[in-house]
Parts: sequence; structure tokens; C-alpha cells
Amino acid sequence: MNSIPLVWYLLLSAILFTTGAAGVVTRRNAIIIFMSIELMLNAVNLTLAAFSAFLGNADGQILIFFVMTVAAAESAVGLAIVIALFRNKQTVNVNEINILKW
Repeated sequence: MNSIPLVWYLLLSAILFTTGAAGVVTRRNAIIIFMSIELMLNAVNLTLAAFSAFLGNADGQILIFFVMTVAAAESAVGLAIVIALFRNKQTVNVNEINILKW
């Protein structure tokens, strides 16, 4: 039985990471930016899983659980920040939020 080559996983991961990075750079909606960061973290998880399977050890799969934990915490804290900013400024556009300026 033939398996999918490692290069295909890495190519898909690179495409996902590039799409996420482009979303962070080009979008101004805070929710879209957080979703793009999640896409980038999932691309890293795919790379870790592919190398873990290719090398035949579980170290990459164990590291995936730590990355997923950070992603879940980032989502919870990020959503709380977005809700708090929307209540104060009535917008989630990062260009219009200037509460940290003097």
C-alpha cells in the first residue's frame, strides 16, 4: 500500500501557512486576524504530524497537543479582548482602535 509522500504534506502546510500570513497582513478585522493565526497554527500542526509519521516517533504528535493548548487559550483570550473592544469602541476594525495611544 502506497502512502502519500512527505512533500505533499509539506506543500499543503506551506500553502495554509502562507494563506494565514496573508490574512494577518491584509485584513483589518480582528476576528479575521485571529482566524488567520489559527490557520497558521494548524499548518504548523500538519507539519509536525507529517514529520512525526515520517520519522516514526511520537514526539511531534505530543508537541501538537501543546500547540493546540496555546491555540485554545489564544482563542479564548482573543475573543474576550474583541468583545471588550467592541463594547467600548463599537468596532472590531484594528485601524480604528487606538486606546493604547497617549
